[in-house]
Amino acid sequence: MSDISSKANDPQHIGIIMDGNGRWAKQRGYSRPAGHKEGAKTTRKIIDACQDLGIKYLTLYAFSAENWNRPDVEVRALMELLEFFLSRETKTLIKQRVRLHAIGRIEELPERARKALQKAIDATAEFDEWHLVLALNYSSRNEVLDAVRSLAKAAAAGEVDPDSLEWGDVSQHLYTAGLPDPDLIIRTSGETRISNFLLMQSAYSEFYFTDVLWPDFDREQLEKAIATYRCRERRFGKTGEQLSHPAAST
Repeated sequence: MSDISSKANDPQHIGIIMDGNGRWAKQRGYSRPAGHKEGAKTTRKIIDACQDLGIKYLTLYAFSAENWNRPDVEVRALMELLEFFLSRETKTLIKQRVRLHAIGRIEELPERARKALQKAIDATAEFDEWHLVLALNYSSRNEVLDAVRSLAKAAAAGEVDPDSLEWGDVSQHLYTAGLPDPDLIIRTSGETRISNFLLMQSAYSEFYFTDVLWPDFDREQLEKAIATYRCRERRFGKTGEQLSHPAAST
C-alpha cells in the first residue's frame, strides 16, 4: 500500500461509477449476482479508505434508472443486495459518524429496499462531517426533468421569477441540493463515458478512468486517482497565470 497524506488541494468530494462487476464474474465463471456481491465488499473498503484519506463526500453510482432493463433475476439480486448492504452497514456508518444520503427517484424502488434505505438515512441524519451518497434509480436527465417541473410549479405559483433565475436557484431543485459538486469522478472497468451520472454537477469535475474492474479496485487504486488529480490544474475558466498570480486578474 502506498503512503499518501491529505493535502489542501485534495478532492473533498469524489463520485465513482462502479463498473465491471459482471465482467469480473464472467472472467471467473461466476454469476453476475456473485460479481455484485464482490463489488459490495469493495464498496465497504472504499468507504473506509475515503474516510481515512480525509474525503468528506463520496457519491457512488449504485443503480441507474436504465438498470431496470437488465434481466429480472439480476435486478432482484441487486435490490436484495442493497437491503443486505444497508442492514449490515448502518451500524458501521453510525459508529464512523457517516451520514447517508440517497439521490434519484427513490420512491420507485421496491418497498423493502426503500424502507431499509430510509431507516439508514434517518439513523445517520445527525452526522455532518462525513457523507456517503448512494445514487439509486438515478438518471441525470431525470434529475434535470424533475428540477424543471419543480421550478415550473414554483413559477406558476408566483414563488419565483423565471427571468431572474440563476444557476444557484436551479441547483437547489436538483437531487443534490445542499451537497457540493464532485471534484473528481472515477470510472472503473475501462469504459470512458459517464453514463448519465451527475451531468450538471460535474461541469468542472476532473475525470479519472481506469481499466481496473470494480471488485479489484482498492485503496491503492484510489490513491493513484487522487495522485493524478493533484497533478491537474483546475482553472474554472481562468488562465494558469491568473491562478499563479492572482493580482494579474485584477
